[in-house]
Amino acid sequence: MSKTPEKTPLNKSPLVTENEWQALKQFTSARIALGRSGNSIPTNQQLSFQLDHARAIDAVHRALDVAKLVQEFSQSKVLQNAIGALPNVVNSKATDRMMYLQRPDLGRQINEACWQLLIDIREENSKTYDIAIVVADGLSSTAIQKHALPVIERLVGKLACDKNYDWSIAPLTIITQGRVASGDDVGECLKAKVTLILIGERPGLTSPDSMGIYMTWNPKRGAKDASRNCISNIRPEGLGYDEASEKAFYLLSEAIKLQISGITLKDRSGSSDEFETLQASSTENFLIPPKS
Repeated sequence: MSKTPEKTPLNKSPLVTENEWQALKQFTSARIALGRSGNSIPTNQQLSFQLDHARAIDAVHRALDVAKLVQEFSQSKVLQNAIGALPNVVNSKATDRMMYLQRPDLGRQINEACWQLLIDIREENSKTYDIAIVVADGLSSTAIQKHALPVIERLVGKLACDKNYDWSIAPLTIITQGRVASGDDVGECLKAKVTLILIGERPGLTSPDSMGIYMTWNPKRGAKDASRNCISNIRPEGLGYDEASEKAFYLLSEAIKLQISGITLKDRSGSSDEFETLQASSTENFLIPPKS
C-alpha cells in the first residue's frame, strides 16, 4: 500500500529559497527576509502583502460606527462616574469620505452648525473645563473603534485619582471626518484649558489600526502643529494602553502646571534622573567631539 505524501507547508516549499536573514524577523514586523521563488517572492508572501494592503484600504474607507461608539461610552461606568454627560457627536466641514480625503483643510474644522451646538451646550451648562477629550475617525476608523474606549477609561481613571489637581472634564466629543486640528475647535467652543484628541493614524501595511493622541494647551482654531504634543502608534502591538494613558496623563499634568504644550513641553515621563538634569541651553554638538 502506497503512503499518502505529506503536505509541505507554504513557507517550507522546496521551490522557495529561504533568506539567510530569516532569524531577524523576530525583531520586526517589517517585510524582510521574504525568500524567493525563482526570480519572484514566494506566493504566500505575495498573498500576505495583498491582504495587509486590503486591510489598510478598509481602515481608511470604512465609516466609523458612531452609534456603537456612543453606546460603549455611555455604558462605561468609569466615564459615567467621572463625566456623567453623554458624548456629543459633531461633523467636520467635509461632508463625505471622498471629500475628506481630497480636501484635508475641510477636515480640520467642524462645520458652523456643530460649532454653534457646542457653544450652546457650554452656555447651557455654565461650566468651565480643564480638559476636552475628543475622538475623531481620522484615517483609520478601525483604530478608534478598537482602542479609543480602553485608553480613555484608563486616562480618565488617572485624572479622577489625581491628588495634585482636581480635573474638570468636559463631555466627550466625537467628530466624524475629522483631522487633528478639529479638536482645537471643540476646545475653543467649550473654553477648555487643554484639548486631547484621539484619532486614527494613517495605516501602514502592518498597522491598519494605529491610533494617535494629540494635546493642545489653550486650543484655538488655526493653532499650529508646533503647539501640539503627540503620542503615536497606540495599539497592543505598538504602544500599549497603559503606557499610552500614562504618557498622556504626564503631558496633561505638565501642561496644566506650566500652561504650555507643543515644542516647549518635553515628554520626560520615561526619563531617568540623569536625563532630567540636561540643560536645554547647551550649545554642544554631539556630532563634534569635545576639544581636549
